[in-house]
Amino acid sequence: MLEAFKRYDKGATIADLVRWLNSKDIHSYRDRPMRIDCVKRMLHNRRYIGEYSYRDVVQPDGIPAIVPQDLFDRVQTRLEKNKKAPARFKAKEELYLLSLKLYCGLCGAFMIGESGTSRTGKIHQYYKCSTAKHKKSCPKKTVQKGWIEDLVVTTTMEMLTDDAMVEYIADLVMELQERENVDLPRYKAQLAETETSIENMLNAIQQGIFNISTKRRLDELEAAKGELEVKILQEEMQRPLLTREQVVFWICRYRKLDVTKPEQRQRLIDGFVNSIYLYDDKIILTFNYKEGCKTISLRDIMGCAYRSDTCASGAPKSCFGRCFHGQRRKNFSGTGGVGQEV
Repeated sequence: MLEAFKRYDKGATIADLVRWLNSKDIHSYRDRPMRIDCVKRMLHNRRYIGEYSYRDVVQPDGIPAIVPQDLFDRVQTRLEKNKKAPARFKAKEELYLLSLKLYCGLCGAFMIGESGTSRTGKIHQYYKCSTAKHKKSCPKKTVQKGWIEDLVVTTTMEMLTDDAMVEYIADLVMELQERENVDLPRYKAQLAETETSIENMLNAIQQGIFNISTKRRLDELEAAKGELEVKILQEEMQRPLLTREQVVFWICRYRKLDVTKPEQRQRLIDGFVNSIYLYDDKIILTFNYKEGCKTISLRDIMGCAYRSDTCASGAPKSCFGRCFHGQRRKNFSGTGGVGQEV
């Protein structure tokens, strides 16, 4: 990552870094190809200069630094300057919000975002099956970008405004936290036993039982206590446990997103949408929580934005679930989402 900071400092654009990182097979923390928003977050991340933060606690030099402070400062200055630059000087990077989430219901391949210009000069943006794109016989028709993205965003927001659903998701997160981290409870139990042993040794010393053996044993217990405290701290740093109230608060924050803004629409989709399978007669929308599946019949919502004269049936062969834990992961179930027909 140090090389990325150096390249940006020397004049590379965010788009240049995205292409370079992907060419090196360097993925985001969710093991997905880098995007513009991922690289921006990376360049702003103060952990690269050794600053560790946990909730309201900020600890300078809390972790090993990767990027020198002066280089980090220059990068921040350039980022701020580019942020304030007039819009006419900025390259237009069109966001296809469903990239790597939208699948063809007929062949299971990714649907890729593309654009084209008509004879009248109007730009059309759409998603197209990658198999059909390479003329490998998949008959799946293209779908308009704006139409399907609006549908996914609207359906996701409807889910988040359901209080019962939010409570259900919070229950799943709490259950997952308890099941996922088996080391932390073990370390804490060992620490409690060690502290009890130290207390017993100190009581024995107060009663006059003190020799080389008791001193050596006390030293061993104190060393073990220190090691366990470090292990517990490391586990809490890597896997911070959230209270139920914090989980509900975090989910409900998404209700306030301005879904007219592309970057906030992207946050919503990244946070809650696992995959979308597009058929000719329905969409199966899979959310990032257990049993979070919705199927939408296109016959009920057909309009001028979408047309199809073929039908397909059947469910997707697999769902690509991932785990959610605290703020590090955005999904809610290690078993994967379940399809929901829209």
